[in-house]
Amino acid sequence: MKRLLTLLTFILLSTASFAQTIVSFKAMGHNDDEPIFGMSGATSFYFKITPQYEVTGSKLVIYFEPSQALIRDKSYINLFVGSKPVYSARLTKDSIQKITLTLTKADVSADNYLKITLKTLLTITDDPCRDLDNPAMWLKIKNYSYLSLVKSNKNFFNNINISNCFDSKTAIVYNSNPSLHDLKAVAWAYARLKKTQTKNIGVFEIGKLPDSVRNYIIVGAMPTLRDDKRSLVKVSPQTNQGLLYLHKSLTTVVDTVTRMVDVNGKFTPVKTVSQQVIPTEILFVTGGDDAGYEKSITTLGNMNVLNSTFGDYLLVNKAQNTFFKTTDENRSKLSLKQIGGASDFLSGIGSLKSAFNFKNSDFSFTPKEVEIRIVANYSALNPGDRGFFNIYLNGLLLSSEKLDASGKLNTSVTINRYQHHKYNTLEAEFRFYPNNGNCKNSFINFFAEIDVDKSYLESKNPFITSDLSFYQYPEAFNSGTTRIVVSKKFAKYAAGAMGEIIYELNNNINANNFPEFMYSDDIIANPSELKKNNIIALLAKDDPLLKRNEFPDAPIKFDRDFRLYNTDNNTIVYSLSDTTSNGLAQIFYGRSNNATLVLTATGQHLSEAFLAASKSITEQLSTLSSNVCISDVNNNKYLFNINKSSENLEYIDTKSALTRFWDSYNLYILLGILVLILLSFLYIRSRVQKSQDLFND
Repeated sequence: MKRLLTLLTFILLSTASFAQTIVSFKAMGHNDDEPIFGMSGATSFYFKITPQYEVTGSKLVIYFEPSQALIRDKSYINLFVGSKPVYSARLTKDSIQKITLTLTKADVSADNYLKITLKTLLTITDDPCRDLDNPAMWLKIKNYSYLSLVKSNKNFFNNINISNCFDSKTAIVYNSNPSLHDLKAVAWAYARLKKTQTKNIGVFEIGKLPDSVRNYIIVGAMPTLRDDKRSLVKVSPQTNQGLLYLHKSLTTVVDTVTRMVDVNGKFTPVKTVSQQVIPTEILFVTGGDDAGYEKSITTLGNMNVLNSTFGDYLLVNKAQNTFFKTTDENRSKLSLKQIGGASDFLSGIGSLKSAFNFKNSDFSFTPKEVEIRIVANYSALNPGDRGFFNIYLNGLLLSSEKLDASGKLNTSVTINRYQHHKYNTLEAEFRFYPNNGNCKNSFINFFAEIDVDKSYLESKNPFITSDLSFYQYPEAFNSGTTRIVVSKKFAKYAAGAMGEIIYELNNNINANNFPEFMYSDDIIANPSELKKNNIIALLAKDDPLLKRNEFPDAPIKFDRDFRLYNTDNNTIVYSLSDTTSNGLAQIFYGRSNNATLVLTATGQHLSEAFLAASKSITEQLSTLSSNVCISDVNNNKYLFNINKSSENLEYIDTKSALTRFWDSYNLYILLGILVLILLSFLYIRSRVQKSQDLFND
């Protein structure tokens, strides 16, 4: 295994010098090894090939680990690219095995996706009837498998355009003193990049952009752009006109490349100077003035326009975000097709599964109960055959029923709020066992297919509580209008967090939540805004909006120093401190029963703290009732359920100076008193002993 990893390292480092990029499966989102279970199993991978790579000449390298129990010379692995078989072989005796395939342009679909499917036929006992449910029937695709992609500047200026440039962008750049328009542009650009599954999206002020970042989005109205950036835009938008402009250039870069060279049987690092021609892409989101700039920002939220812009620039005279609704307005009933499900034709014996993913935010409100209805057709069972249909949610078996000779399935199960999470995986399983006498001849006799149009999820009742929790975010903001409010002095630190919020508000099957952006000062001047709209506020700890007590039902007053205790042992869990970079978030109902989310940040790293808080509240939380979240820049987070009667919250600033002194130093004071008592006892004892000695004399 060590020899294999050494070889892999050598390949990675040496290949880089030949203008190739190594992208592992892990880097493309497959963090864990991908298992394939069963006698005849399969798994598929989808990879988006961005235009700066040349598919012809690129390589696919797959490492896999078979179960130790398999009969290797009677077990097989098959590789398909798209729908074409390209590789089949028996397993060897090696613990880790490898497949290498050179790719061609024909291997990539018209929408630039590379589909890889691996299918297995495994054997353990030579008796397929006994092998059916043997748990040792598995094979793992290792996450350090990789694509070796050839970087190509050929046709760079012709192949890259606005429609496909988002897939390779890694950062967003904004003015040092951003306006509300700039913040809105960053947020929508961030949300657009995150939909491409870009993992780490950098958000930088213009003066802090690293030299290594050459593929990014820059936002700002034309009059506000820095001179060196404005000169790159060769199209001039007029007043009241928006512009998306893609600047492309080739830059020669001199860099140091380290290669591993075999010297007398030992790999030794050797540094060489390499000169490379690097493509640079900058997408400008701008406008002739603020009105035109706003039109460009609106266009960022319209996927239909962006995906059909095949040129290097787009002048925007009119912009609107209207989407064709494929679901009912209140989104209480969703077909499996609407949540991305596809009809899979299943055949064979044993376990045959189809998986579907859905989120609570796909509904227009947090569901209290969800009916799962499955409609399917399957081949009729013969006398003596055994067949079952099982429904699993997040790995737990919900229902099971027998199949019969009808070949028709129409079944349902209703789940409560404790059974479904913010993000859910629904599995539908056909399990078929033929009559023992026909086992060896019945591997393809059974087939089934779920009708994804007629199968659906239906929310029966909305989950309504007296207090909001993060479990209900973001769908609590689905109805009504939303305002995103920010402290003016903290505005430039909140841009990345706003991007996370915009993404989550629209991370569902009917993305149409377009909030307005406001400064907290403007909200104070128009307090009715707090009652008419849902509010998401990113505020400084000392923002006047917090000090005016405009959020009387907030679980915690973030503008005051506080401590949170563990109610079980009365120990301090968290104490607010300006020296530590923390993000603090809380969700609650406003004065008009409107959804309200408030985030603030402390410490020196305010951008990172805001971003940490905005990410933490969108994760799969383990509790249904947390309404306060504290997270730090090291990805640690703490969840609390705070209400008016909570005993685990204490405001330090309500105590007198003497009380605060006692709270801070009481242990030291008590220890000092104890030491004084002990010393006094020893002193008195010594005096008494001395008196007794004199008396005896």
